[in-house]
Parts: sequence; structure tokens; C-alpha cells
Amino acid sequence: MTESLQFRLEQWSYMLGSSGRLLLIVVGAWLLHRLMRALISRLASRSILPAELVVGFRRASSFLITTVALLLVLEQLGVSAITLWTALTGFTAVAAIAFFAAWSVLSNIFCALLIVTTRPFRLHDEIELVEDGEKRGLRGQVIDLNLIYTTLREASSEGKPGSVLQVPNSLFFQRVVRRWTPRLTRSESQAQEAISRPPLP
Repeated sequence: MTESLQFRLEQWSYMLGSSGRLLLIVVGAWLLHRLMRALISRLASRSILPAELVVGFRRASSFLITTVALLLVLEQLGVSAITLWTALTGFTAVAAIAFFAAWSVLSNIFCALLIVTTRPFRLHDEIELVEDGEKRGLRGQVIDLNLIYTTLREASSEGKPGSVLQVPNSLFFQRVVRRWTPRLTRSESQAQEAISRPPLP
């Protein structure tokens, strides 16, 4: 039974030719795609499938059907599916490793741009990264800000010079930041008042 079915399939495949097989793969993928969309819509209408998962299931089924159809088409064109799959998985693994290695650097650069634009603190402010409501965290005066790190100078204690902390910029968006603005001298405060005073008519 199985051998006769396999023989008939081979005969049909030979009679169709390469263009017929390609057309059959495309039509089959299209029909399967329509069938899966109808099935997912029916499951969603009967509340069997949550509404939040409908879009995800549609995209996943569409991606899976398209990928399988593309592999079958390439196999009909003479490209080995095993070779193609090996190359694809190797490329994906290398891309994932490179993205994971560069992610911390890219996130720090992006957070540096956010610090400059949103201004949660400024240069010479004294800030503290609070772990929770009571526990003290990293504290110091902001003395430098670059694309990767924000440099804090800790206050000196017991006659010892204060150390310098280099905090990754992404950490400021994962913790609560407590800020103290520096006290201005009398001349600086007078200059600031003169700048903010409205001009005389």
C-alpha cells in the first residue's frame, strides 16, 4: 500500500514537471495559509483562543508556512534544503552572538542620549542610585558623562580622598535616582537672578 502510494506520487511528480511542482507548492501554501487563518479566527470567535494571542498565532503560522514553502521551492530549483538550513542556522547563531555582545554597549549609548535629552540630572549635581526606599545605593557628584559611563566622585571620609565611580548609563533607567542640586555662591545666584529677571519696558 505504502509502496504503491509512493510510486503514484513519483509518477504524478514526474508528469507535472518542475514548473507544475512549483505551482503546486505555491497553491498548497496559499490554501494552507487561508485554512490556518480561518481556523484561528474560528477558535478566537468561540473564545477558545485568547484575543491577545490571535495576532501572534497568525504571524507564527504565516511565517512557518512561508518558510517551509520557500525551502520546498528552493529544493525543486536544485538548492539542497540541508545546506540552506545549515547556512541559515549558522548565520542566525553568529548574528545572535554579535547582537548579544553589542547589546550592553548599544543600550548604554542609547541611555546616554536619553540622559542628555531628558536631563534627569546635570553635571555637578549630587545623585544617588537608590536600590529601594530605604537602602542606600551609589552616591556621588556627577563630574563627567560620556556615551558609556557617567562618572561620579564619592565624598571623602575620615581624611581619605573620595573614590571615582564609573556607572553604566543604562543603570540610571533601572534604579530610582535621587538628586541634589549644587548650592550656588552669592555671585552665581545674583547672576542667575539677573538672567531670569524680565527686561524693563
